[in-house]
Amino acid sequence: MTTTPSTRPPESSPDISPETSPGAEALRALYADWSGIIATTPDLTTRLFRAIFDEWHQATREPEDVTYREDTVGGIPGIWTLPLGADATRVLLYTHGGGFAVGSAASHRKLAGHVAKALGVTAFVLDYRRAPEHPHPAQVEDGVAALLGLTARGVAPTDITTIGDSAGGNLAVAIPLALRERGHPLPGRVIAFSPWLDMENRGGTLETNAATDALVTVPLLEGMIAGVLAGGAIDPRTPLANPLHADLTGLPPLWVNAGGGECLLDDARRLAARAEAAGVDVTLSVADGLQHVFPFSAGHAPEADDEIAAIAAWHRR
Repeated sequence: MTTTPSTRPPESSPDISPETSPGAEALRALYADWSGIIATTPDLTTRLFRAIFDEWHQATREPEDVTYREDTVGGIPGIWTLPLGADATRVLLYTHGGGFAVGSAASHRKLAGHVAKALGVTAFVLDYRRAPEHPHPAQVEDGVAALLGLTARGVAPTDITTIGDSAGGNLAVAIPLALRERGHPLPGRVIAFSPWLDMENRGGTLETNAATDALVTVPLLEGMIAGVLAGGAIDPRTPLANPLHADLTGLPPLWVNAGGGECLLDDARRLAARAEAAGVDVTLSVADGLQHVFPFSAGHAPEADDEIAAIAAWHRR
């Protein structure tokens, strides 16, 4: 994989074989199980919905030589992932996925640990405020507060990478945009795993990949949109809620990926295209046949491990 020059269209990495590994298949099976529970439980409470998604970590092998520590940074709680021998002056600010409503630092700590270990840095995984109790822009505000909290501790902005998956991938992009609006220095890099960006649900792969995506559906997205946008009170084209409507000029070097079998593939493609048009140094990686946030299979699937290794090489450059 190479970082594409800003004068050329973003390129995808070579396709990963559609014959997925057992580890990647286990992630698909986990998603299918969740989908079955959601479909057959019409009175699913928010608490139980969140409990289901807190199983996300089960797809990820516990990374070796990584410890964890709870902390509060910039007033925002979260979990540090601390690989043995990591450079503590360089930090991944990780925002978890889950439609802004589910997921947590606990469900994502192992994935963050794998990425931090591969990059030789530490990571702080946020427990940002979740919708529907806290609609937009609470999540962006928490991300900005945590990043400024890191800089207040002496971490240079350029040594911070905003990273996230799904809704957290949205935040990984939105946090630098919010910092730019407020006149603050931007982080050094941005990594977005299967970012969910489009609050209008206009991506073509919502239909074309509906049969291959084991988790994401339009009704699921519509429910989460209603939560984060306060039941329609917030415009779905608001740039910090939907970065596909943002001016991406000046965004740091960006790595964006997606599974070729997922419904949100077009979100990743459109983000990369808009970033390239804005002159951003962008790499788009599409893994053929894989599911939403396929790096979750880290330690169990070579597809995930290869992707993280490629990101580490990009990060070192």
